[in-house]
Amino acid sequence: MPLAARARRLGSETVTDGIRVTVRPEYMALQSSPDDKRFLFSYAVTIRNEGDARVRLATRHWRIVDADGEERVVEGPGVVGQHPELGPGDSFEYSSFCPMLTAWGTMEGHFTFEREGTRFDAQVGRFYLVSRE
Repeated sequence: MPLAARARRLGSETVTDGIRVTVRPEYMALQSSPDDKRFLFSYAVTIRNEGDARVRLATRHWRIVDADGEERVVEGPGVVGQHPELGPGDSFEYSSFCPMLTAWGTMEGHFTFEREGTRFDAQVGRFYLVSRE
């Protein structure tokens, strides 16, 4: 299966309160070492403001579960050191990575946004980190 098609199938797309979050994961075979139980995955995130008011990304929250059922939670300010502000119709893209000790796992979570003095969570649907099929 071509990489782009596989990334779409393993990825996610979720809309919450006018914020569309699309995630496309990819296995990084050259940076991984299955014999050493080291698997590295990258993921590209696109956030699009489909609402009619300006928003600012405040925080991120990830829930990562590996094939052994071990769960990690990662929280922090912004994404990749930024707090993007998106007007209506604007989008922001970034890439990051996730190291795993198993050949597959899942990620899901939310981004907390500020809009007109209030905060709300835009969900990130579960996506799959898979080294091979």
